[in-house]
Amino acid sequence: MFVAAAPPAGARASLAAALEPLREAPGAPRWGDPARWHLTLLFLGAVPPELLPGLTAAVGAAVVPTPPATLRLAGAGRFGPRRRPQVFWAGVDGDVGVLAELAGRLAGAARGLGLPVGDRPFRPHLTLGRWDPRRPADADLPGRLSGYRGPDWPLAEVTLVRSAAGRHEPLAAFATRRTPSGRP
Repeated sequence: MFVAAAPPAGARASLAAALEPLREAPGAPRWGDPARWHLTLLFLGAVPPELLPGLTAAVGAAVVPTPPATLRLAGAGRFGPRRRPQVFWAGVDGDVGVLAELAGRLAGAARGLGLPVGDRPFRPHLTLGRWDPRRPADADLPGRLSGYRGPDWPLAEVTLVRSAAGRHEPLAAFATRRTPSGRP
């Protein structure tokens, strides 16, 4: 189970177009489906069914104080060493502080329910692909997107998602706070 925010279709399409020249490059990772791209704000793994109602309420309460924020996908990088890269990711620009504060509130809410939460610092990113450790990998590919800057998009919604057998099932969506004009 995880909590995520998804870039809108236009932001995903812009990044997918920028990635197109890299898709068949030697040493490229296995690319993820752009329709499933999301920013993970909190990863929980398996959650006992009896905790799901409390978790849903806690996620909603953590999202309520989120002020309006504008984000943008920008640049790229990798997790893992140069000799054995693991994850190819796109970076996030804009109101990242708002996103980090939200991730912190979500982690606190999960801990309050007794759910285990990792201690890694929050690093906002969008996973684009994963390298197979048994195949040659070009760790320099993310550098080819270093100048990428996607369109701005409002952080409008956060979703609680169940993940099982490679499938994602949205369980609940929570709108972020709106500006006086009604826009996110």
